[in-house]
Amino acid sequence: MEKKKELRKRMALLKTLHKSTITHQSQSAEILAALEAHPAFRAASTILLYHSLPDEVDTHSFIRKWSAKKQILLPVVTGDDLELRVYTGPGDLATGAYGIEEPTGALFTDYDAIDFIVVPGVAFDRNGNRLGRGKGYYDRLLPRIPSAYKAGICFPFQIVEEVPAETFDIRMDEVITCE
Repeated sequence: MEKKKELRKRMALLKTLHKSTITHQSQSAEILAALEAHPAFRAASTILLYHSLPDEVDTHSFIRKWSAKKQILLPVVTGDDLELRVYTGPGDLATGAYGIEEPTGALFTDYDAIDFIVVPGVAFDRNGNRLGRGKGYYDRLLPRIPSAYKAGICFPFQIVEEVPAETFDIRMDEVITCE
């Protein structure tokens, strides 16, 4: 089995091979259509999403669309942790750590109210194991939200045979991609 560092390097190389903007946009749309059709997403009222980086499934318009119907939370990097803030619109975003647009709205701490979590990753396997970017932000956040449904979303090339998993790694309930 590949080690996490080796797998991150391989995924970075694959990412450069799959860099077509048209493919990125069409696959993002297909993945997000599958996400919004998911019964657990439909039933959820409070959803933790993420504001995507250029190499991730593009969540920007998806966040705007669903914020009119559901309470959308986005993570904000503070030191070694993620805190959650309520998304109120594109006007409340400011560039934060790692160049990620982060909400400046109200702090959200009612973790039990979160129904559904959409999680990014560098790679996933079919068992729901996830490889992140290596800082452990989601590994520290997700244990605080044990009852929420966790869906990883990614491009097809990000599905690998096996992601090395440690005892502290939180498995996704499902990984959503497109074919």
